[in-house]
Amino acid sequence: MAQPRILMIVTSADTMTSGKATGLWLEEFALPYQRFVDAGADVTVASPKGGATPIDPRSSPDEQQELAWQDAQERLAHTRRLSDVSAEDFDAVFLPGGHGTMFDLPDNPELIRLLDAFAADNKVIAAVCHGPAGLVGVTGKDGKPLVAGRRVAAFTDEEERAVELDQDVPFLLETRLRELGAEVDAKPPFQEHALRDGRLVTGQNPPSSARTAELTLEALNTAG
Repeated sequence: MAQPRILMIVTSADTMTSGKATGLWLEEFALPYQRFVDAGADVTVASPKGGATPIDPRSSPDEQQELAWQDAQERLAHTRRLSDVSAEDFDAVFLPGGHGTMFDLPDNPELIRLLDAFAADNKVIAAVCHGPAGLVGVTGKDGKPLVAGRRVAAFTDEEERAVELDQDVPFLLETRLRELGAEVDAKPPFQEHALRDGRLVTGQNPPSSARTAELTLEALNTAG
């Protein structure tokens, strides 16, 4: 296809209701961003509030990553507001995770507007780790939840308990997705796992970031 246009949507939330610091999990943005750029994609980064994206302090890069992810981090300093972007300008959307997504994406009307439009046009929708939290309010063409009857991967309840944040999030993501009718394909904690169900691509956790991006590119190169 021609140069793919990919919209990456990140969180603007820097604090959990409990007061703990949160934000974007940097790896889940940086690795897919680099994969997309290397594939020749035109990448736009947006967030609910626009401007600089908060980074979860637990995902701070080491010295080697700091160098490798420099371009990605610069893009995170100047994101566009969700209200200023239109689905018609993009071929795919990708939602990285980080616990911040649990607080400002699920009920965000601008995000729901965008993702409803992506779904209506059968465009590629992708998310990794906590990124699928942004899908819980989205409906498909049939009026049912977008994830209903679809195979998806996401940060599991077991993983949430393992990082001891199950009491800090507004809901458990795996449980919510199942309640919406999703067929959650859960692998052992922190094992790389990403899958594609048609034009919907999802990954389970941070180690799945690169693979989720690769499947997104694969979906873009496959007829809808």
